[in-house]
Amino acid sequence: MTILAVILGIIVVAIFAILVLAATKPNNFVVQRSTQIAATPETVFALIDDFRKWRDWSPWEGLDPDLKRKMSGTDSGRGAVYEWDGNKKVGSGRMEIVEASAPNKLAIKLDFLRPFEAHNMAEFTIAPQGRTTHVNWTMQGSAPFMTKVMQTVMNFDKMIGKDFEKGLASLKAIAERN
Repeated sequence: MTILAVILGIIVVAIFAILVLAATKPNNFVVQRSTQIAATPETVFALIDDFRKWRDWSPWEGLDPDLKRKMSGTDSGRGAVYEWDGNKKVGSGRMEIVEASAPNKLAIKLDFLRPFEAHNMAEFTIAPQGRTTHVNWTMQGSAPFMTKVMQTVMNFDKMIGKDFEKGLASLKAIAERN
């Protein structure tokens, strides 16, 4: 056997192993993070329910100084729409509030168009806990086979979770100042 044949054999085995590992991944994914905020549920909900206020706390807003934004539908609550188009760090897409139960729950339909197409749901649940408010941010969606392949080399929970943690920290700081 030549060295080239050995190298090609190793590459084929590695690719096969990745594909087999990908096939064992779940068909859906969930990313979830929570925080406690020293503010009322109403104060927190108002910062999430209005996409214009996301510029103050969203972890993705500062990644592209030339980000193009378009708001449509209602100003806040069910039917509010936020579309974006930016650099490779933020891509492009659309989100629409599909459920707004003030001050406890907000559900958002997320449609990512670039850098890859994906259709997910995000949900914020907000609940009073003594003198603080518990905020939970969840995103979930399907994991087609190519997503499963990517998950063999990337940890989506850590990658997206760190953005959720940053966003929740900003949301906390703003809500606690109000």
